[in-house]
Amino acid sequence: MFSLFRPATTLMVQYAHYHRDRRNILTHLVGIPLIVMAVGMLLMRPVFTVGDYWFTLAGAFWFVSSLWYLSRGAWLLGLATVVVNGALMWAAYRTPVWVAWLGWPVLQEQPIWVLGLGVFFIGWVIQFIGHWFEGRKPAFVDDVVGLLVGPMFVVGEVLMTLGMLRRMNQDIQRLAGATR
Repeated sequence: MFSLFRPATTLMVQYAHYHRDRRNILTHLVGIPLIVMAVGMLLMRPVFTVGDYWFTLAGAFWFVSSLWYLSRGAWLLGLATVVVNGALMWAAYRTPVWVAWLGWPVLQEQPIWVLGLGVFFIGWVIQFIGHWFEGRKPAFVDDVVGLLVGPMFVVGEVLMTLGMLRRMNQDIQRLAGATR
C-alpha cells in the first residue's frame, strides 16, 4: 500500500517484514548511512542564492524529509532521524575537505558527484548483500516509501538496542516476528 502518511509504527512494521535477519539489519546500519550521505554529495551542487542566503538541493531534501519524519507520530524516532540525516548531510558537505586533508590525489581530481556515485554504489552493494542473507527483496520494491523509511528504520534499530522505543519494538516483534 503506497501512502506517505502512515504513522511511524505502521511504516516500521511494514519495513521490518523485509528485515528480520540480523546480518541484513547490520548491513543496513552501514549501507543506508552511506546512501544518505551519497545523496547529499550528489545534490550539493549547484548552490542557489536568494539574497544573502544560499541553499542546495541536498539541504532542501533534508528539510522536506525532516518535516516528514517529524510528522509520523513518533517524536523521538523522528527527531533522532532528522539529527542523524543532518549529520550525514554535513558529512557530505565536508567530504571535499576530508579528501584534501587525507591527500588522496586521485580523489582530489574528481568532482564531488563522482565521489558521491562511488559511495552510493558501495552503499547499495552492502544493502543487496544484506538482502541476500535475508532471502527477500528490498522493501522499496513493493512500496517506494521504503526509501524514506530505511533511514528511520536504522535509527530505530539503534534506539531499540539502547532500550528506547519499547512499545514500537514490541509491536514490530509481535507483527513482523523476531529477528533471527
